[in-house]
Amino acid sequence: MKMKLRVLPVICSVIISAGVLFGGWFAYTSFAVENPLANIINHAPGVTDSTMKLTSNQVDIELTLKPDANLRQVVELIKKDGASSIAKRSVNITINNQSSEKLDQWWSKALFEVAQAMETKHYADIPATLQKYADGVPTMKVDSEMDEHNVYIRLTDGDATKFIMLPRVSQIGVWPNE
Repeated sequence: MKMKLRVLPVICSVIISAGVLFGGWFAYTSFAVENPLANIINHAPGVTDSTMKLTSNQVDIELTLKPDANLRQVVELIKKDGASSIAKRSVNITINNQSSEKLDQWWSKALFEVAQAMETKHYADIPATLQKYADGVPTMKVDSEMDEHNVYIRLTDGDATKFIMLPRVSQIGVWPNE
């Protein structure tokens, strides 16, 4: 006895099965991974806007921060509260700055000494270097912090603010988060 398969029911079954499989994966990724992480990022203190791109091995986050935001705390909150969504993915954070040409020029002058302190791992020299350059500009405020992974710098000059996150790894060339 020979069994004859009908083509139309087989094709319909394959299409429905693929739709359920990929639809389920999309729903899981969206509702169980992306949305909770996006919610954590958007509700972090000091974050005014963010975008996120999640791939299988990395999370790219773009942040816009309030001028008084604490970047170290924002990064710590994202990594701690978003750990289940981030899992083993690498996290790349980019800051959209409300900088000015004057502030950018000021940073380019201080950058050489900051880079030298980073390269030689003399992190304690960074606040002193920043303050030395800031003393010449009465409206300039500098803040710096550090954790086990990054050095965080906030430069404020009037309405302009620049956030800088420098990774604490030896690296030749320009920092990716500068």
